[in-house]
Amino acid sequence: MDKLEKPLDAWREELSDEQFQICRLGATERPFTGKYNDTRTPGVYHCVCCDAPLFDADAKFDSGCGWPSYFQPVSDTAIASLDDFSHGMHRIEVRCARCDAHLGHVFPDGPKPTGLRYCINSASLDLKPREA
Repeated sequence: MDKLEKPLDAWREELSDEQFQICRLGATERPFTGKYNDTRTPGVYHCVCCDAPLFDADAKFDSGCGWPSYFQPVSDTAIASLDDFSHGMHRIEVRCARCDAHLGHVFPDGPKPTGLRYCINSASLDLKPREA
């Protein structure tokens, strides 16, 4: 997959203010406010910026944290991980591997089979329902 790069001004024109703040500037939506927090629709969650597939709905689980949570991405190459030392703590930030959009963070307290919890902002996602 080719890397997609654009100037911030181009992203600002294409995204809503919330999407821009989260995906391009690293903000976080308030817990329990995102449109996909309680969604159970079968399908694949894509990056709202570049349409890259990120998470399958089959990997989604209710973590109770207030953000959509997944135990694994669709592939090992779908996301990139970075150390995040903001807010006086160490976390692992996850971004879209194609366009570098901020998605959320990954924590080592998820369910089997991975033991991981990808805690993702709804505003960074676009759900494409599976055909029935």
